[in-house]
Amino acid sequence: MNYRMLTSAVLLTAALTCKAQSNVMDVNTKKVGAVVQNTMYGMFFEDINYAADGGLYGELVKNRSFEFPQSLMGWQTFGNVELKNDGPFERCPHYVTLSDPGHRDRRTGLVNEGYFGIGVLKGEEYRFTVWAKAPKGTGRITVQLIDPKTMGERQEFAGAKLDVKSAEWEKYEVIIKSPKTHADARLRIFLDGRNAVSLEHVSLFPVNTFKNRDNGMRRDLAQALADQHPGVFRFPGGCIVEGTDLATRYQWKNTIGPVENRPLNQNRWLHTFTHRFFPDYYQSYGLGFYEYFVLSEDIGAEPLPVLNVGMACQFQNRNDEKAHAAIDELQPYIQDCLDLIEFANGDTSTTWGRKRAEMGHPAPFNMTMIGVGNEQWDEMYFKRLEPFVKAIKARYPKMRIVGTSGPDSEGKMFEIGWKAMKEMKADLVDEHFYRPETWFLNSGLRYENYDRKGPKVFAGEYACHGKGKKWNHFETSLYEAAFMTDLERNADVVWLTAYAPLFAHVDGWQWRPDLIWFDNTRMFKSVSYYVQQMYAMNKGTNVLPLTMAGKPVAGQEGQNGLFASAVTDRNTREVIVKVINTGKTPQPVSINLLGMKGERTAATVTLTSDDPDAENTLDNPERIVPQSGTARCEAGKKSTVLTDNLPAMTFRLYKVKM
Repeated sequence: MNYRMLTSAVLLTAALTCKAQSNVMDVNTKKVGAVVQNTMYGMFFEDINYAADGGLYGELVKNRSFEFPQSLMGWQTFGNVELKNDGPFERCPHYVTLSDPGHRDRRTGLVNEGYFGIGVLKGEEYRFTVWAKAPKGTGRITVQLIDPKTMGERQEFAGAKLDVKSAEWEKYEVIIKSPKTHADARLRIFLDGRNAVSLEHVSLFPVNTFKNRDNGMRRDLAQALADQHPGVFRFPGGCIVEGTDLATRYQWKNTIGPVENRPLNQNRWLHTFTHRFFPDYYQSYGLGFYEYFVLSEDIGAEPLPVLNVGMACQFQNRNDEKAHAAIDELQPYIQDCLDLIEFANGDTSTTWGRKRAEMGHPAPFNMTMIGVGNEQWDEMYFKRLEPFVKAIKARYPKMRIVGTSGPDSEGKMFEIGWKAMKEMKADLVDEHFYRPETWFLNSGLRYENYDRKGPKVFAGEYACHGKGKKWNHFETSLYEAAFMTDLERNADVVWLTAYAPLFAHVDGWQWRPDLIWFDNTRMFKSVSYYVQQMYAMNKGTNVLPLTMAGKPVAGQEGQNGLFASAVTDRNTREVIVKVINTGKTPQPVSINLLGMKGERTAATVTLTSDDPDAENTLDNPERIVPQSGTARCEAGKKSTVLTDNLPAMTFRLYKVKM
């Protein structure tokens, strides 16, 4: 090496050393702080973007009971098909009768288009069920999976015949195995013979649902929920709880019992976005409150149902007091809350506990929290919430009540909301913030000054919305990771969190970004999903103090775009440090693990990308995923010291055994 090169090397080393000294972090591993709640990192489910019907819910047939306002929406009929409304199910009375078309070379039948097509997988079995009767005592139908755009000789690629053997309504079933994967198939039903057949509640489900449950969930999507290891599962949504008006609000009692008799409900998101308009967006209620509770149990999350407070959507109804239930009309809404708690937790001798048992779950669901109202604000909400709080606490004093601070993340209405929640002694306050990059980068100390004696925080809906780039690209996900260090650092105040929305169909989305995207046969997890997963799987049990020059590492001046937090896990005896470099240059970091001595090897998990606009897709679902590695911890004079050169735009966590 010549002198000039040596001098350059020395100067570079000196510069790095100087820079490294400015990024020295201290973690006191002996000063165990606030408990991190098991519910800390959770999920929020709402039926938006076809998240339920056409998504998580396994049903493949759209308008299976012919109850849409346009009764045959989703169906194509041919031949002699008659729609009737005196069927066997009181709240779903419509059905069709297929009769002789009048000529041997004519056909009677119908075709269902599914949700943006019907997706089937090669080698998988599908359970076709239908309630049917044959007026003459016997009849037959042919059931087919078809490719309507086939270039081959036959549209049909799988099918079966089904004999109807009674003039009375009975349920029939046949299993169809698909020889190929097809994302855009159709279900076709022919009348086979001259005898008429009546059909009601026409259904097609994968046999292989999540946990193999009847009326179950699409396996890959539900498995993605379980793989995130959520601590809490909030359902059935936000705005759909309110409805466009009270008549179309979500009513949980309509969603339990036999699926054949659950009434259709209009989805609040049907009319909202004219640029992404889907006039066939209705809720079958096949995915109802019983299924939500079971799903919460299956994925290991605590259930958090949200019920209507007697108000329709404030956004859609502005300040129209007449759109909401009057104060003296709230008792049925309050009773719904009390009955739901009994449904979830009551023993089998109670009215609603017995209904739960009859559906297949004698044991209680052990629900501990209930949300009342969604994203409502001001006196309209406060004066209605108060009698709910009194009634619930009187009957169930240990039940935690989640109120809301409204749609704003700060400002006058936000502050008024918090004041009201404190006065009513709500247990948790649901905060929502869909905000741009600058908000997330500037909110690293949001919860430091919150009242430690007031209600706890549920950061119930949040996502970073890129300015002019409102999709799931890497940069916004990284800023979410940075913001989450503040959630973790203040675990004594923040008890629950959830990114939102959760699901989106690539052909049916209305709102983005979203956590998990899918079509009819595939899915991918966004980068934001992996951020949530890294926190949820490494939440630890207690917060540890982490500082740089005595200050929290929250992107403050002089901290070079770094954010960091630390926890200990008493079960695994690990210290877990999360560091995010939001800057455009690498940052050397030195982490003093005070209270530890000697050399160690840290396990690392890294999420990074050299393209801030990059995202995962259906065709490239693992473009950006966490990568495992190791880092060396040296023995310092008074501590174990972990040194690393953190790449630009990188989230890395370090796990060090005590």
